[in-house]
Amino acid sequence: MRGEPSCPKCGGRVRAPGLFADSWQCAVHGTVHPLQPVVPPSVEALGVVVGRAHVPVWMPWPLPVGWLFTGVVCAGDDRSGGRATAVACTGPSPLGGPGELLLVAEELGVGLGARYAGIDGPDPGPHMCVNRSPDAKVHAAGRPTPLWNVEGAPDDRAVFAGEACGLWLWAVVWPERSGLLMYDELVLTDLRDAGAEVDLLPCGALSPRILAP
Repeated sequence: MRGEPSCPKCGGRVRAPGLFADSWQCAVHGTVHPLQPVVPPSVEALGVVVGRAHVPVWMPWPLPVGWLFTGVVCAGDDRSGGRATAVACTGPSPLGGPGELLLVAEELGVGLGARYAGIDGPDPGPHMCVNRSPDAKVHAAGRPTPLWNVEGAPDDRAVFAGEACGLWLWAVVWPERSGLLMYDELVLTDLRDAGAEVDLLPCGALSPRILAP
């Protein structure tokens, strides 16, 4: 399952720092924070990302009934630390059938959230109309956090974005009708601040959504 780091914006190959550049380089996007290879979901894999992250690692906590943790990935290297994280969860959709939720926290310009959202990035701002009431709300790290629909995403998913802890927060939900999940005011916990109860996190099979947006 281990692979090579890739570009968080396009998934293409990246060149490690060397004689001609002191940062990771994508042939298309220039300097990037490398997306680390995805590994099967486990409490241990989650702990590695949590320990590296300089941004929140958002998780619905407690998980909705019947939902499982199904993947985590981060962008950044050992020198920079994690500058973007994505956590996948899978469970029953509010309208029946399976649903998938991907939560992304990232610094400005990383582009990982836009890639999972299926829009031109790197940030959601140009695709959001914030001059109206928010379309959904979550409680992120104990704070009410408004989210707005992100326009231009493919029809198979619902995409919401906003700001939490001074960083972008994306919520991408498959299928599109499962976006109703976001109207239940989910409680999101930054796993960097979570306690030992995370050791009991129920894990499922690796989500294909986190592998191939």
